[in-house]
Amino acid sequence: MNDRIFLYGLEVEAVIGIYDWEQEVHQKVLIDLEMAIDARKVAKSDRIDDALNYKSVAKRLLEWIPEQRLQLVETLAENIARIVITEFDVEYVRVRVGKPGAIRHSQNVGVEIERCRKDFLNA
Repeated sequence: MNDRIFLYGLEVEAVIGIYDWEQEVHQKVLIDLEMAIDARKVAKSDRIDDALNYKSVAKRLLEWIPEQRLQLVETLAENIARIVITEFDVEYVRVRVGKPGAIRHSQNVGVEIERCRKDFLNA
């Protein structure tokens, strides 16, 4: 499937990092998502009920992420992929998680992963 819904620059405060002080503060993380869809069905019906509701995806992540205490952006990305695929019936997702300010003299650093439904079967 080549059609994608994208959500870029979702900003959320998270407790994330390997250092003790990072587990005591909230830091900004930036999330980009690309989610596979079949836009033909949605375009034909023009009904939100047939669409992937990206507002619901964003809301779910904005509620879930601040509750977590993680060390690695890789773990955060994997969990985001799992939520998007299993809770929103998405076949494929590309997740980019950035942690601006993590490296001095760099605008952003992070990880990008791609997952599909079969990655989470029987997991």
